[in-house]
Amino acid sequence: MRKLPPLAALRAFEAAARHLSFKRAAEELGVTPTAISHQVRLLEGTLGQALFERRTRHVVLTPQGQALYPALHDSFDAMAEAVAGIRARTGGGTVTLTATMSFTSKWLVPRVARFRARFPEIGLRLLASDDVIGLGAGAADIAVRYGPGPYPGCLSEALLQGRFAPVCSPRLEIREPADLHRHPLIHFEWRHQEADTPLWPRWFAEAGLPYRAAGGEIVFSDEAHAIQAAAAAQGVVLACLPLVAEELASGVLVCPFGPVLVGHSFQAVLPVHLAKDERVQAVRAWLVEEAAALARPPTASRRQPEPM
Repeated sequence: MRKLPPLAALRAFEAAARHLSFKRAAEELGVTPTAISHQVRLLEGTLGQALFERRTRHVVLTPQGQALYPALHDSFDAMAEAVAGIRARTGGGTVTLTATMSFTSKWLVPRVARFRARFPEIGLRLLASDDVIGLGAGAADIAVRYGPGPYPGCLSEALLQGRFAPVCSPRLEIREPADLHRHPLIHFEWRHQEADTPLWPRWFAEAGLPYRAAGGEIVFSDEAHAIQAAAAAQGVVLACLPLVAEELASGVLVCPFGPVLVGHSFQAVLPVHLAKDERVQAVRAWLVEEAAALARPPTASRRQPEPM
């Protein structure tokens, strides 16, 4: 009989040791950093040994942790490959694709019919969540991530460049930046903000204009809702152009002027152990083809915005 510590504790340690970060391990496994810390302490208590040195901004493996990590890493890789091999041999089945709420509703959903027509034998499950769903945890098979990467333990392929510009209903008759002061600015809340996050203050700075004082502005927790509000002529949103391509092409929304802010890219990300899974590769190929078809974001009758 094998006498092993709880599998959840081993799994949490392996992810934390691979990333040297409780936070990134938590993102991969779809739990909180506190849960990772609890499982690691449980494992340390079971073994009677410290496995990490906790430092101010990161963790470092102790000699005992360094000795344990390679065996666990290889074991989890072997299990993942065995499961992937069985799934690949059975054929058919369902692939779970995860992406943010806004990317799912604005970009994936309008294209699902084309996937079904091309791959009728493969089921596709869309898991929309603004939380990072861990691919290694088995909750999803492939993801579309927005960010700089890298994604340890995964293969990634660029799909779309995030490009952001003012977008509004043509009913507002906005023709130049000065017209922005006549209408509310629409915001949506970013989970993680950085210095180069495409927010309205950054857009005004790059346009060489003073950012107006807050007042009459509208804030949404979800990007898709902010886009819907703009389509309803409730204000102007700084939108990701690939996500509003359909509305721009139909004339429901217009992009009257630049500058265009460049953000991170959207990437197709899948765990290494699923690299040979034909179903997952079919989903990846479909994502790449759909993105290639949108090489240049279409606009309606108005000109394509150029950087100022």
